[in-house]
Amino acid sequence: MEKENLRKRIDEIDEQFIQLLEERLDIARAIGEEKKGQGLPILDMAREREILNRMAERAGDKNETYAKLVFSAILAASKNAQTHVYYKNEEKWEEKIAAAKKDAFPSRADVACQGTEGAYSQQACDKLFPMARILYSSTFEGVFKAVETGLCKYGILPIENSLAGSVSTVYDLMKKHKFYVVRSVRLKIDHALLLPKGAKFSDIREVVSHEQAISQCSEFLQQHGEWKVTRFENTAAAARFVAQSGRKDIAAIASRRCAALYDLHIERENVQNQSDNFTRFLCIAKDMEIYPGANKISLMLTLPNLPGALFQLMAKISAMGMNVTKLESRPIPGRDFEFLFYFDIDADITAPGMAAFLEEITRELETCQMLGAYAEMP
Repeated sequence: MEKENLRKRIDEIDEQFIQLLEERLDIARAIGEEKKGQGLPILDMAREREILNRMAERAGDKNETYAKLVFSAILAASKNAQTHVYYKNEEKWEEKIAAAKKDAFPSRADVACQGTEGAYSQQACDKLFPMARILYSSTFEGVFKAVETGLCKYGILPIENSLAGSVSTVYDLMKKHKFYVVRSVRLKIDHALLLPKGAKFSDIREVVSHEQAISQCSEFLQQHGEWKVTRFENTAAAARFVAQSGRKDIAAIASRRCAALYDLHIERENVQNQSDNFTRFLCIAKDMEIYPGANKISLMLTLPNLPGALFQLMAKISAMGMNVTKLESRPIPGRDFEFLFYFDIDADITAPGMAAFLEEITRELETCQMLGAYAEMP
């Protein structure tokens, strides 16, 4: 019975707490109106620090940490309430989302891919666009530029591999270009060792491939430490080079499709470290496009270099019932120990509260870009 009595007392305290919280948020909104009228910023770090220190001291050594956690959340809620007051008459995310909605994902388009015929990017493109007109670029940046300039409607870029991890070059290029993710696709990657016709396994002295494929096949390559390993811009270009080299002592790690395209012999199949090898590709566009079934959101943002900044953002995401499936950080050049964060979140952008959430974080953070709302093909 003692436990039930204690729980009853907790319920009574919670009722008092919610009433006080409602009153506090109403006061915060009124202060927001005052700040707006005086042209003052929402964030007042000195005031926040004073409140947190005062409450931590009031809580004593036993509960100091808990008090800071609770009041950090309360201050975040207060800033959120003030944000809605401060910007209530400005452009709404609901309008942006409504304007970006499309009926059906196209099957025909001009698409930029990195590599050449037979590259895995081309295979991902074929999966997304059955009737694509492909423009090949030798670099990932060329794909971004083709989309930005309108040379191509869409671009295909690898973003992560289940064995080798993130494609850091693509992440680093994201902050330099304006784009939106409109779809993603997962592609099963099976690497093969390809030789010129008539060459033998014992002839191999050099192996060429893309750095990601080399990483994904590291265990196989380590078994043959005598081979020279040379990096190429993509696996298809490596296969084409082997076919045109006229040499018998060189091999490529690439797809079975490249063997057929460039008349090479498949010496070994499935030379990757694990059979469940998948690469995730993004389909990007110049403008935001949201198609039926969109259930993912990607964000690119910076956070203030303050204790608990990431925790506060994650708490907001959790409060919305959203699940973070990927969190990537990349250093910001010229800014010591400051990072750009990339979030992939399972969420429906049309769900209640989503527009308000986007409004809040884009106003609150120094840098915050919604990279797209999209669905992923299996």
